[in-house]
Amino acid sequence: MTLPIDPTAIKPEDIGEERVVLNMGHEEAIEHVREAFTDAGFGIATEFSPSEMLNEKIDAGRDPYYVLGACNPAMADRALDATDNKMGGLFPCNVVVWEEEPGKQVVYHLSIMRVARLIGIAPDDDEMADIIADTGELVEKALANLDAVEA
Repeated sequence: MTLPIDPTAIKPEDIGEERVVLNMGHEEAIEHVREAFTDAGFGIATEFSPSEMLNEKIDAGRDPYYVLGACNPAMADRALDATDNKMGGLFPCNVVVWEEEPGKQVVYHLSIMRVARLIGIAPDDDEMADIIADTGELVEKALANLDAVEA
């Protein structure tokens, strides 16, 4: 299969990729990220631990890995309208916390709004640009709430 875009040409800023390191335990980091995103205006719609599931089901031996599905209802509503409901296929906006080593957690996020525009789910117009800018501000606020050192 030939991809319609060259993945190696995509820069982290094209997809709103963000990475922050927290120097704390895994459970503490999950709670800290949950609070930071909630304080920035997101609700946490879903939460799960792929590592626990994979370790239980197939004895994967994975280090702690946790996904928080963050959602800002006003932004979600605008994005659904702007994409003729297609954006829902990428909901919620996931924030991932994985243990790089004991006492060192990586928080990872990418902009589903930017990804949707890049792959053609969302239009490349002023309305979507505004949604991307607005959600980007919320994410930046949440990441700033973490009071962490960027990776």
